[in-house]
Amino acid sequence: MFELTGQIALVTGAATGIGEAIAQRLSVAGARVAVADIDIEAASAAAKRIGSGAFAVCLDVTRTEQVTAAIEKVVATAGSLEILVNNAGLAGRAAPIWEQTDDDWHRVMSVNIHGPFYLCRAVLPRMRAKGYGRIVNIASIAGKEGNPNMVAYSASKAAIIGLTKSIAKEVATEGICINAVAPAVIRTKILDQLTQAQVEYMVQKIPMRRTGNAEEVAAVVHFLASRDCSFVTGQCYDVSGGRGTY
Repeated sequence: MFELTGQIALVTGAATGIGEAIAQRLSVAGARVAVADIDIEAASAAAKRIGSGAFAVCLDVTRTEQVTAAIEKVVATAGSLEILVNNAGLAGRAAPIWEQTDDDWHRVMSVNIHGPFYLCRAVLPRMRAKGYGRIVNIASIAGKEGNPNMVAYSASKAAIIGLTKSIAKEVATEGICINAVAPAVIRTKILDQLTQAQVEYMVQKIPMRRTGNAEEVAAVVHFLASRDCSFVTGQCYDVSGGRGTY
């Protein structure tokens, strides 16, 4: 079930947190994983922890030339690329919109939506040529509901959901399935960018009354990255402890 033996996966923002948990899960399932991160030392350490042929790739997802080079490195190193997980993301500065600067807005948008756009655009021609591929984009419940004082993050994650649904339809007849995952608040280092009040606000909205963990997100990504995900595309799966009940 959900075996990935012989497949190659590229996971962005995979040096820590949700990204590392996803990379670890896919590796255990048999995939060889490219651990992509802007911090190459942290990516190398994560690849070493994961083992099983995992290797580090230095990648700033906001730079198209690095996106192209990263994909070429993965294919040159491992021979193919069947799975892309767009996980790299920023929470941004916690403040109401009237206190947000142009730089605050553009920094979050560049990582959270421009990066996945660049990566999907670059990898899809290879997947189309092969007639197979799986892309999983990490969105957020904030993209559905909007979190106060997180306007750029919320807007960027809403955009990820729209991106996912659009391109999934473009390649729906070509053996390529593209889906998104929308976590609620997950206990990772990204929470360090938020105030305690913001974290408590989000947890109060979760019927399970707790934060999720990275492994719980990785479990859903695992299915969506597998061949068993064969009639599921253009969807957004909540990993929210019941928060997203609509």
